[in-house]
Amino acid sequence: MPVNEAFAFDYEQQGNQLKISFVIADGYYLYRDKLQFSADGAVIGDIALPRGKNHNDEYFGDQEVYYTFVEIPVGLKQADADALFQVTFMGCAEGTLCYPPTKNEVKLAGVEANDGKVMAKKVIGAPEATPSLAATDTAKAPITQQDNLSQMLQNDSLLWTLVIFFGLGIGLALTPCVFPMYPILSGIIVGQGQKLSTAKAFTLSMAYVQGMAITYSLLGLVVASAGLKFQAALQHPAILIFLAVMFVLLSLSMFGMYDLKLPSKWQEKMNDMSNNQKGGNLIGVFLMGVISGLVASPCTTAPLSGALIYVAQSGDLIQGFLALYVLSMGMGVPLLIIGTSGGKILPRAGAWMDIIKTVFGFLLISVSIVMVGRIWPGLVSDLMWSVWGIALTGYLMHQNKLSEFSWKQTTRGVLLLLTLLASFSYGFQALMTAFGHDAPNESQTNVEGKATSEANHFVRIKSLADLDVELDKASISGKTVMLDLYADWCVACKEFEAITFKDKEVAKRLDQMVLLQADVTASDDIDIELLEHYGVLGLPTLLMFNQDGEQREDLRVTGFMGPKDFAAHLDLLLK
Repeated sequence: MPVNEAFAFDYEQQGNQLKISFVIADGYYLYRDKLQFSADGAVIGDIALPRGKNHNDEYFGDQEVYYTFVEIPVGLKQADADALFQVTFMGCAEGTLCYPPTKNEVKLAGVEANDGKVMAKKVIGAPEATPSLAATDTAKAPITQQDNLSQMLQNDSLLWTLVIFFGLGIGLALTPCVFPMYPILSGIIVGQGQKLSTAKAFTLSMAYVQGMAITYSLLGLVVASAGLKFQAALQHPAILIFLAVMFVLLSLSMFGMYDLKLPSKWQEKMNDMSNNQKGGNLIGVFLMGVISGLVASPCTTAPLSGALIYVAQSGDLIQGFLALYVLSMGMGVPLLIIGTSGGKILPRAGAWMDIIKTVFGFLLISVSIVMVGRIWPGLVSDLMWSVWGIALTGYLMHQNKLSEFSWKQTTRGVLLLLTLLASFSYGFQALMTAFGHDAPNESQTNVEGKATSEANHFVRIKSLADLDVELDKASISGKTVMLDLYADWCVACKEFEAITFKDKEVAKRLDQMVLLQADVTASDDIDIELLEHYGVLGLPTLLMFNQDGEQREDLRVTGFMGPKDFAAHLDLLLK
């Protein structure tokens, strides 16, 4: 159900007494301690918050929750005419999902100064209330998704929290930042040769995932301690070019130009420790996992931000490391499955094995293109992908011609020819887009080739002072504001621009707002000041501001969000 149907809100004011109520649908429940109360133009007195029923919640542990119906008496010490009273609530569908914190507003009638006491009259049918619960005890800042996860680490069962982070990691395994790891690990498995048992394939895959998980976790602790500037430093062009060159060199071993193995003297020492070279292989594969942790480092998600916030606020490095580690291991589950099954499903002998090794060589080169694309997005990246597609398709077409003539060979030939034409067309279109127009429309192309929706006009800002000016302008116009914090090395930032912002339903909502974008790729002092002012620990992050220029912390977006969910998210701000 939509949140306002699952938790139907109503209110009634009689003098200095305000009664707010929720009719809660069957199969849903409302958290007692997540209720938050605030007011503009009024002073809140006592709040008689009813007792709830005990519930062992899968997200927050033991909680008091409300079922079916709850009515909450609120005393008002004073209120101006047309003052606003806000109540923020959070609830869940039993065993299915939890809604983000949602705010409802009540327009109050004027109230003269009084003691703000709640009437002693008992509400019929309501659970026993907690008397004289001061508004200051319940007025808390809205809770974002990453803040919820941070609080789980602080308050709930560690074991259960780690299980949740592991599950979240599995969900993150299909994000763009994890994709480059698949060809890396697959190339390692293929490179082991024709005799690879399932047990050894699993061992190698586990060594790779361990290297990735440990590095990813340690980097997370450093980012939480040193801030986003350290993460940005890892995306320096020199580091990215080094990684790109390294993956190209690794791909050459797949093309048969050299054999990637330890020096003979090292192998002899390893043989003394073990009857095979598994130990040596494990060390090399572990180091590749370490490098892959660097490849994944620019990706930011709500679970990662939750762990980083916890570390930054509590200083508990051990528990923070554990959360990041199990999150990384969850991300590694598909890698383990692919790596282990690779030992079974890949051909063992003959020309097919050489073809597959060569294909994985091309996949390793694709990782290099991903690295270079963070430095030179747009035309350079598009042309490299086009050349890569033409080269790979050309190689496969050549191998197809060498196979025996049959209907299968003909079918493969037709498909490969279409792929070749598509690759060529992709590069040709990139050239035409870059040089076919003397003056591209600013709404279609941002500075440095960053694409945005044609319907959306982002105003570029640099500093906090620039932001304040734009917020003042928006307040005068009575418009809400979205600030997109962007960097060239942020993969999910480009996903937002290419997918979410271009969606028609999202674009309709964005047209009603003032859209700002801050490019923090350079990570200079001005960028760091902006990021630290709003406590940003990773990208992408979208900040939302209401018509008064006040930040809506509860609506902050961290990590990629698809068009449908993002449109619903914007509705909360626009309301």
